[in-house]
Amino acid sequence: DSGLRVELVKDKVVVNTFFARREERRKDGGMRGSREERKKAPVRIQLEDSVKAGGEEQNLTISITVVEARQLLGLNMDPVVCVEIGDDKKYTSMKESTNCPYYNEYFVFDFHVPPDVMFDKILKLSVIHSKNLLRSGTLVGTFKLDIGTVYSQPEHQFYHKWATLSDPDDITASCKGYIKCDIAVVGKGDNIKTPHKANETDEDDIEGNLLLPEGVPLERQWARFYVKIYRAEGLPKMNTSIMANVKKAFIGENRDLVDPYVQVLFAGQRGKTSVQKSSYEPIWNEQVVFTEMFPPLCKRMKVQIRDSDKVNDVAIGTHFIDLRKIANDGDKGFLPTMGPAWVNMYGSTRQYTLMDEHQDLNEGLGEGVSFRARLLISVAVEILDTTSTEIVSSTEVQVEPVSNISEVSRGREINEANPNVLNISIKKPVWKIEEFFLFGSFLEATMIDRKIGDKPISFEVTIGKYYTQGYTQLKGCLILLVPNFRNYFHLPYFEKKPCIYIKSWWQDQRRRLYNSNIMDKIADKLEEGLNDVQEIIKTETAYPERRLRGCLCVFTFSRFVTLANKDQNQAGRTKLDKERLKSCMREMESMGQLAKLIRSQVKRNTVRDKLKMVQNFLHRLRFLADEPQHSIPDVFVWMMSNNKRIAYARIPSKDILYSIVDEETGKDCGKVKAVFLRLPGKKGFGPAGWTVQAKMEMYLWLGLNKQRKDFLSGLPNGFEENKAPRTGSCLHLSTSCTPLISLDYNSKSVYSLYPPVSLVYNSKSTLCPTWDQLLVFDDVELFGEAGELRDDPPIIVVEVYDQDTVGKAEFIGRTFAKPITKMCDEHYGPPRFPPQLEYYQIYRGNSTAGDLLAAFELLQIGQGGRAELPAINGPTDSDRGPILPVPMGIRPVLSRYRIEVLFWGLRDLKRVNLAQVDRPRVDIECAGRGVQSALIVNFKKNPNFSTLVKWFEVDLPENELLHPPLNIRVVDCRAFGRYTLVGSHAVTSLRRFIYSPPDKTQNNWASTVAWICPSSFERASQCGQTSIAICNIYLLCQVALLFVCSDALSYLQNEEKEEKKKKKKKKKGEVEEDDETDERILDWWSKYFASIETLMEVYNKELEAEYDNFEDWLHTFNLYRGKAGDDDEAALDDDRIVGRFKGSMCMYKLPLSEEITREAGFDPNMGMFQSIPHNDPINVLVRVFVVRATDLHPADVNGKADPYVVIKLGKSELKDKENYISKQLNPVFGKAFDIEATFPMESMLTVSVYDWDLVGTDDLIGETKIDLENRYYSKHRATCGIANNYSVHGYNMWRDPMKPSQILAKLCKEGKLDGPHYGPGGRVKVANRIFMGATEIEDETDEHLALTVLKHWEEIPRVGCKLIPEHVETRPLLHPEKPGIEQGRIEMWVDMFPMDMPAPGPAIDISPRKPKKYELRVVIWNTDEVILEDDDYFTGEKSSDIFVRGWLKGQQEDKQDTDVHYHSLTGEGNFNWRFVFPFDYLMAEEKIVISKKESMFSWDETEYKIPARLTLQVWDADHFSADDFLGAIELDLNRFPRGAKTSKQCSIGMVQNEAELPCISIFKQKRVKGWWPFVARDENDEMELTGKVEAELHLMSAEEAEKSPVGLGRNEPDPLEKPKQNEHNHKKNDIKGGKENNGAVRLSYIHPLPSGVLFTRHQKNCASVTRDRIFFKCQFTFKPSHCASIRS
Repeated sequence: DSGLRVELVKDKVVVNTFFARREERRKDGGMRGSREERKKAPVRIQLEDSVKAGGEEQNLTISITVVEARQLLGLNMDPVVCVEIGDDKKYTSMKESTNCPYYNEYFVFDFHVPPDVMFDKILKLSVIHSKNLLRSGTLVGTFKLDIGTVYSQPEHQFYHKWATLSDPDDITASCKGYIKCDIAVVGKGDNIKTPHKANETDEDDIEGNLLLPEGVPLERQWARFYVKIYRAEGLPKMNTSIMANVKKAFIGENRDLVDPYVQVLFAGQRGKTSVQKSSYEPIWNEQVVFTEMFPPLCKRMKVQIRDSDKVNDVAIGTHFIDLRKIANDGDKGFLPTMGPAWVNMYGSTRQYTLMDEHQDLNEGLGEGVSFRARLLISVAVEILDTTSTEIVSSTEVQVEPVSNISEVSRGREINEANPNVLNISIKKPVWKIEEFFLFGSFLEATMIDRKIGDKPISFEVTIGKYYTQGYTQLKGCLILLVPNFRNYFHLPYFEKKPCIYIKSWWQDQRRRLYNSNIMDKIADKLEEGLNDVQEIIKTETAYPERRLRGCLCVFTFSRFVTLANKDQNQAGRTKLDKERLKSCMREMESMGQLAKLIRSQVKRNTVRDKLKMVQNFLHRLRFLADEPQHSIPDVFVWMMSNNKRIAYARIPSKDILYSIVDEETGKDCGKVKAVFLRLPGKKGFGPAGWTVQAKMEMYLWLGLNKQRKDFLSGLPNGFEENKAPRTGSCLHLSTSCTPLISLDYNSKSVYSLYPPVSLVYNSKSTLCPTWDQLLVFDDVELFGEAGELRDDPPIIVVEVYDQDTVGKAEFIGRTFAKPITKMCDEHYGPPRFPPQLEYYQIYRGNSTAGDLLAAFELLQIGQGGRAELPAINGPTDSDRGPILPVPMGIRPVLSRYRIEVLFWGLRDLKRVNLAQVDRPRVDIECAGRGVQSALIVNFKKNPNFSTLVKWFEVDLPENELLHPPLNIRVVDCRAFGRYTLVGSHAVTSLRRFIYSPPDKTQNNWASTVAWICPSSFERASQCGQTSIAICNIYLLCQVALLFVCSDALSYLQNEEKEEKKKKKKKKKGEVEEDDETDERILDWWSKYFASIETLMEVYNKELEAEYDNFEDWLHTFNLYRGKAGDDDEAALDDDRIVGRFKGSMCMYKLPLSEEITREAGFDPNMGMFQSIPHNDPINVLVRVFVVRATDLHPADVNGKADPYVVIKLGKSELKDKENYISKQLNPVFGKAFDIEATFPMESMLTVSVYDWDLVGTDDLIGETKIDLENRYYSKHRATCGIANNYSVHGYNMWRDPMKPSQILAKLCKEGKLDGPHYGPGGRVKVANRIFMGATEIEDETDEHLALTVLKHWEEIPRVGCKLIPEHVETRPLLHPEKPGIEQGRIEMWVDMFPMDMPAPGPAIDISPRKPKKYELRVVIWNTDEVILEDDDYFTGEKSSDIFVRGWLKGQQEDKQDTDVHYHSLTGEGNFNWRFVFPFDYLMAEEKIVISKKESMFSWDETEYKIPARLTLQVWDADHFSADDFLGAIELDLNRFPRGAKTSKQCSIGMVQNEAELPCISIFKQKRVKGWWPFVARDENDEMELTGKVEAELHLMSAEEAEKSPVGLGRNEPDPLEKPKQNEHNHKKNDIKGGKENNGAVRLSYIHPLPSGVLFTRHQKNCASVTRDRIFFKCQFTFKPSHCASIRS
């Protein structure tokens, strides 16, 4: 009887046990087979949280960096970029006169909304031309995508991608330009990893880096999305009956009180149908048309029925159409299509209330708790031909009428032919309406909450708008169980079970549900198999690959094909039905073939990889099984108390749908199912949602009325239908007049249930209780056939509570289990009995809340009564009252273990009850035994323990998986013998601390692998060895192959050199590089920017993440106090941390082999923790290098921040406030801070970034904390990174006070290794392993050899591990008020030097590079072929008044103009005009640095970094109107095409094919002259040539410019001649030399110097080859008379 319940109160923890029925029947006949085979996964009926992820609000941050725009359409624009998410808009600054503006501006949007709402929001990027305070500007183009698309990307981000702009008002136009941007969505705990890139040349390929998800074609087309809305039915009342009566009294008519219309939202646009006044069954016959790019970057379309109201419109119901489910993008795919089909809408309850508390559910947030309406719609997509002349070019939403779907046959049959075809009368009835029959029987109702249990309870079952109520007025019959504690009631459904049935009428679209069921069943089988495989891998049981092969057998799809093709010609099938069937078959076929392949390939070592592939199959199957076109609505079961709705369950109709074919039947049809009722909507959040409101055992069957003869076929044997007379029935049916029925039960069995709750000890106030108890439920009556109960036993619900002395017990969590059933005629013995102990996961809401170790058995009591049951052996425990211990067969086999504990110290203990912790002690307890640490006498002075190692012995199970947790408790010893608990930690698994004894066959030194580290296996595998034995074999091979090895190594080095050579080969279109770089200009930043190759590691994460938190031998355990959070995310647990315990464990079986204890130098006091350092206080110099911060969260109103760094260690604090960086979100700090500290008192380093404010206190932007102590003592040697090469001076100087040879000698001594021995020929020998070094280095060869060994230290057996290289780590900055959400990242590293060692040298200089001052001189000589804009007033001939304008990007305000060449008839202009542009330049970043005030109100200057680009424009001067812009060219000074020699050779191809032409850099070439084209876009957006310019660019450093000054224009000093119009004042001269090896050497000169001396300068070496010339970098000075004799 389900109400039966035992409560077990045992020292503060309570277990409640209830019965429930299995959710699904086992097809394998119960639990037969050996114990190994029977290692089943625990039953998982997790109670879902009442609202899915969609309902709960979360903090989400969207960060967007607008880097630059390119190829914007339009002439001489002033563009601004607008970033828009929902209603929030943010703008970049305006850039003047440019089509390729550079912004590099960062925007952050913070939201606190449910994720579903967030992911549907549209992010819109728009470029606006000349926007200012007075005008809104003109829109150039926009780009849209939804946030969900960004979130589904790897790392939730797009990085440095180009968004394509299109014009929403003119879909015939081509691309309007590109915006380069980064977009990232950051939720709680997300770390955004940005690739470390020094320069951005890689992303200049726009086509290859478009902002599109994978699989979306680069060329997207415009398309029309037609959403046809025909009609709706089943709408709920939206007004009270009082209002209706009032209206009826006044107006005299009885109207439906709802005015519905449909609203469709898609891609940020909305369309509405007309409002149908006063109608519960409105008919619209309208279509909403959206015009959007295809494929759209928005995943969902939102369709909502709303009620029009004068005050505010409210949603009646919402449906989301997922475009991925109604389309297929494969080769044989299809465009989005759907319907005409009905979609069901769910939301709040159907009764009208003035204030609907569940209105959110109607908006589509969370799971609907009731049917609201159904809507007949269809969706179609048409790709537009934008070249067509009739096309409407606007993208505004259109609403148009469409033809009705005609109906015939008394409205019972609906025709759904093509709605676009008009005036065709269709006689053939389509879509047959069938009568469906829903039957439900309530077999039991238990676990009813006490609060509602004392009022009359009834149940209501609904399907769509049809409903019935089964009243069970049982106030007097409710049975109260176990007083003074959490009370559950049950309803007395014993021999008689109440039933309900509903008849309803729906279109017959069962085929859709059948296909879903077939796929779901395949997926369920597959999932069960995969869970088994994971369990086998987790428990390290044998042969996971066999089980994986077994679960791949489910991919037999032939049955699906025959069944799904059965109803091919059924009426009413839509295009989507046909297309989906085809694509499902294709998908399944491909999965079947892949599965075959995987089966043949799966091996022991590849099982994990293959498991991932098979999990991918599972996701694909589930996706296919989700049917987008609904048919029969879901069934809702409501429990009412006193006519108030309390709790509900929602049962998908496909799960209970009947079919004569077994595969098509729903998984719960005709089966007894445990249904847990839960609270609706937001009531179900938090602790309220954890409790079960009621647990029903229900039998449900849904099928056609004509099939109803089968509806009782699934009930357990013994039930019979009992048609009661109309009077005195226990059921009240509201819809039908058929005789009422209930079920009578005639046979029952009596059972006894034994749940032994293991283990061996019980303790008060613990998180790891051990009961070691056997609970016996005597004489449990179960209804059903004996054989069925054996194969399908009922489910046991176990609840765990926290018992308090005062107040009521608190719920901790619940779990579900299945007992193993023994029939009275079965033998109680192997293989099935006794049952094996297993872990059952305890759940609270959606989060896990622990594990329960238990075994459950159900024994049938036969004729002989209890005497035949197996004896319960073992005396009762007299100490603890009459408590039965766990029987011997179930109790695990125990062995004696010794657990050694390393007590290192305690850190950061918080106050307890306002008093500081002064004398703490650590208690370790495991399975009833334990050990206490030494007392820390004064926590402030020294928080470390005086005695390092203690041990205790304990009996533990042989099976490691059954080991109990180990509890760490910290208490503060107060005066008068009082103790206060500070905090505790439970180590749930001791496996990583188990020590494995050495193998006898191994070399002695090779076997002590676990001495340093208790978790030998884990560490060994991390260091590149899979096990100890392999190390040894590897070692023996090493000794044998010493000399072969050396050849191999030298071969490796040669390979490395070759690699480096290959890397230097230049790509096409890149600048020719110099081979050797000048040593003098190199600094630390050179190394940083080159780090992508080899010089230095730049980690894009914390160093701890890379090196396992530095817990190689010293572990950190967080101590917790207080209750765990209600949130299922662990981030909130940070508030509960009250300190940290540092130490370790080592656990081994006794007795231990004597060989270890006889080892030389073995200290018995230290046990297994030999050769660990002492823990006395130590003085350390800590050097913190802060390189830069990126993507800081804006702290000021202007969307910027003024950041500076604060370093805090112990009581010392260093503030760098005076060096704040103005208005920067990506500041480069380049600072080193020295700070002295004493470990362990000061070991937590905090690096914070603050925002400087002129007024008020400075705000914290974010901080990061680093535990220096673990780093200092780690064997990875995190004190100072090992440099890549050893040099004594220069930028790459060795930083560590110890030389490589000293470090190596120290490591060998500590690891008890032989060596190092340095030999001739660049060899060094360590522990029988020989390393080779480069021999060409003369000075300090030993240091270079030692460094080679240190870089390969992980290859040393037993003690080897990766030593930390010279590096920069990237750490997230967090803010205490926004836990888990990154506020930016900081790049930094920390060096530590002990003060008792030689002092290190001064800190290396990483201060930001100062930009170098340059002067660019641009001489505009001539123009040619400039287009003619003006018509002569008298003669009509065309001419232009030409002038040229130029500026450097970012310095538009310093633009310079030439004089005007008037009345040019041919487009030729002569100027001889000089522009001079001084600028500051950063060579490594290839950026110009500009410092200027943002506005007149700015306090100080802001620094901008902008690419070095020179813009030249050609204009037509007008006297009275504005000058006309004719064309422009922009040259990137780092890589631009070489100018043409003559005007004829200059063409538009120099701009269009820039990537394929050889490029030069003005910073290497210094001086260059040639012809370049001016270009502009014509009316068709095509590039056209608008002129040519002959210019000379000359770059000089500021010092050189000072020595030889020049004047602007044609002014002194060094004036240029006045041009002679219409005559070339400067001719080309070629000088040919004599023949040399490969043809003529041509020397082109630039211009004649006053003395007639010629000067040329070309690239060094043969750096550029054209068709007939080879240019050499050379310099000649000669007189014209000697020309003939010049040889190369």
